[in-house]
This record gives sequence, C-alpha cells and structure tokens, in this order.
Amino acid sequence: MSELLILFCAGLIGGIMNAVAGGGTFITFPALVFTGIPPVAANATATVAALPGYLAAAISFRRDILLIERHQLKRLTGWTIVGSAIGSVLLLVSSNAAFSLLVPFLLLAATLIFLKGAAIRAFAAKHARDVTAFGLGTLLPVAIYGGYFNGGLGIILLALFSLWGLTDLNQMNGLKCWLSFALSVISFAIFAIGGKVIWIPAAMMALGTIAGGLLGAPVSRRIPMPQLRALIAAIGFGMTAIFFWRLFNGG
Repeated sequence: MSELLILFCAGLIGGIMNAVAGGGTFITFPALVFTGIPPVAANATATVAALPGYLAAAISFRRDILLIERHQLKRLTGWTIVGSAIGSVLLLVSSNAAFSLLVPFLLLAATLIFLKGAAIRAFAAKHARDVTAFGLGTLLPVAIYGGYFNGGLGIILLALFSLWGLTDLNQMNGLKCWLSFALSVISFAIFAIGGKVIWIPAAMMALGTIAGGLLGAPVSRRIPMPQLRALIAAIGFGMTAIFFWRLFNGG
C-alpha cells in the first residue's frame, strides 16, 4: 500500500508539472524504477500513466485549443501519432541493459532542455516559420523522441511552437497537452501489445496524473514560474545524479 501511495503522489506531482511547465517524467519514471520495475517497463508504464493527465489538462485548456484552425490541429495530431508509433516501437526493441545505459543521459538532456527552455523558445521565436510549411520536419523527430522516452517533451514542444510563430502561452500549453495526449494514446496501444505495461502501478499513477492535470491549468495562472522552474530543474538534476550513480555502481 505504501508503494501505491508513493506512485499516486508521484502521478499527482508529475501531472501538475506536465500541465504547468513540463518535467513530470523527472518524478514518475524514477518513482516506478525505485519500486523495482525494470527500466523499459517503467518508461512504458510512466508514459501510459501520463495519458489521462494529458487529457485532463487538455480539457482544462480546451477553449485555447479550439482557437487553433481545425485542419492544422488534425494535421499536427496525425504526424504526432506517426512519430509516436516509431519511437514506441524503438523502445520495445531496446533491452533493459541498453536503455539503463541511456537513461541518465536522457534525463540530463531533458533537464538541460527544461532549464534552458525560455532561452530556447526565445531563440525559436526569432526564427519563427509558418506552421503549415515547417511543421512536419520538426514535429516528427520530436514525436519520435516522445514515443521513446517522453522526458522533457513538453519543453521541446513549447520551443517548437515558438519556432512556428505561436505566441499565446495558454494556447501553446493547450496544444502541448493535446499532442502529448495523442502521442501517449499510440504509445499506450503499442506498449500494451508488447506487454511492457505494469498495470496496477500504471492505474494508481494515472489517478494521480488525472488530479494533477486538472489542477495544472489553474496553477499555471497563479504560481510564480521562476520558483517552480528552479524546483523542477533541481529535481531533474537530482534524478540524473542518482541514475548516473546507479549506472556506475551496478544499481
């Protein structure tokens, strides 16, 4: 019961983080690993557990999402699904040993992306392109990455939207949550077929992500973002250090 409570709380915190600023994987993935779930299955389970939280957050941002032209939203959703399928299959064919070797580097990269997210978005905004002309070449590799690991996906998506010329942060957050949901649906199907989802931990963590996702939109309008981002970055670096320690000590 204590492990299930830990997973629920990890899902709650991760759901809020994903809805507000991203970085929920820094909490959910390590929580699953530390309860004894193998790394590949933990990554798959964390992705599945995040799914309802993404949906809840997208519902909270639904008015902002509906401001996006429908044909563009359908197009972006379709390419996200294709990329997610590719990345999810790549995870299925990865061994636990190979993925464990990559995990600390993936966490470090995701943390650095998160920490520099504002600078990345500012740079992207200066080089903004039209979404209809530039979407596929940038969205597909991001979706492949999200299907494989998912860590830092929200930050990368926000930077990508800035590159496309979007400026409304609530609309960008809504689109981020919707595309993350679409990505996770495909990952869910592939991971379930591949037998990589640990269902009871996934269900408990998913309950937490739902609550966190619903809380995310109101929190995003009230919480001081600099303090929140500093805390999330500290968590990311801390988890990175722990996984490097595990890697070099055979943990």
